[in-house]
Amino acid sequence: MQFKSLKKKFLNFLGKHFSGILIKVLCNTLIVQEENKQTIIDLEKNNQNFVLAFWHGKMLVPWFLFRETNSATIISGSKDGNILADILTSWKYDVKRGSSSKGGKEVLEELISEAEKGKNILITPDGPRGPINKMKAGVIVVAKKNQIPIVLIGVCYNKKTKLKSWDKFEIPWFFSKVKVIYSEPYFVEEDLSFEETGKMINYIEGKLINLESETEKLC
Repeated sequence: MQFKSLKKKFLNFLGKHFSGILIKVLCNTLIVQEENKQTIIDLEKNNQNFVLAFWHGKMLVPWFLFRETNSATIISGSKDGNILADILTSWKYDVKRGSSSKGGKEVLEELISEAEKGKNILITPDGPRGPINKMKAGVIVVAKKNQIPIVLIGVCYNKKTKLKSWDKFEIPWFFSKVKVIYSEPYFVEEDLSFEETGKMINYIEGKLINLESETEKLC
């Protein structure tokens, strides 16, 4: 038991102190082609912050691309989320901890507050536990409350390893080519009813699924 405990602590130490370095090295080798980036450029020119949404299994490159950009995000409060939270903090994200099942309402209110301060909000709408590619309400709620646009991101790696996790998480190989496509901005009307908001969630979910499929075809 003592040996197993020491082994676990040792592996946690390695993960915490070295995974961030390895991920940064990996991301810097990737050959990223961004399509429709003018969407982001135009919003930034107008000093307009936004909500960025991308699927949990494809989150690595979007996190990297928007590091050090005055952005906030939510990461699971579980032990599994600790390493990712440390990495994103080192990339200058304002990281909030929680999930839809634990402290979700409070964390969502914090993200709304951060958006009011002009920060971009990055969300994996099917995280942290899935179901895969099933959008939760957070993206729509933040955009609706703050009247800021939603921009979706489709991601494809031409060479990758796909894990057997619930989100089929993809790890690109070193020097892999990466295709990234940004959607047009989507706005959520402030006075939508509860039923209309639900329909909007399904609409944006469908748009992200289609964008991901389009990106895969062009990869």
